[in-house]
Amino acid sequence: MNTTTNFTTLSLVALLGACASQPMASMPAYSQAALPAAVQVPAGHKVALESVGIGEITYECREKAGAAGQHEWVFVGPNAALQDRSGKTIGRYVGPPATWALGDGSALTGTQLAVAPAAAGSIPLQLVKANPATGTGVLTGVTHIQRVATQGGVAPASTCDAMAKGRREIVRYQADYIFWKAA
Repeated sequence: MNTTTNFTTLSLVALLGACASQPMASMPAYSQAALPAAVQVPAGHKVALESVGIGEITYECREKAGAAGQHEWVFVGPNAALQDRSGKTIGRYVGPPATWALGDGSALTGTQLAVAPAAAGSIPLQLVKANPATGTGVLTGVTHIQRVATQGGVAPASTCDAMAKGRREIVRYQADYIFWKAA
């Protein structure tokens, strides 16, 4: 190694060491201020976990209830990996029933309280009232779940008629799932 290479290497090591000794800047607190009121979590709650769900939603072509001879795509259920903000898989979101389960052993289901429109081609934003969690972990004590920042996931554009009845189609989607606890 020459002197320039040694100096460069030592400089890089010193710089990395200095960066490692500095406290990491914390991520800004999640804000729901830009969300429609219908899907905002009531005051008195704080974010317990921010996650990103990446996966699929299954739809099935079925006859419309109370409308003989008419058909529609019906939501069957999701199947998504839940990742933390760094991209590490931390759990799954599946259904029915809608179930969020983390690798720490905690899991919960919930009941939809409200929806609000999202961007064209994306499933709606959603507010869910969480049922008590099973297991012990991050989801223990969660009271609400928000589905925000949705991308994709809408019913297929393909024909749903008597000939397609019973056919299932899978569409890709992504959404942020924000878990809230009482403050």
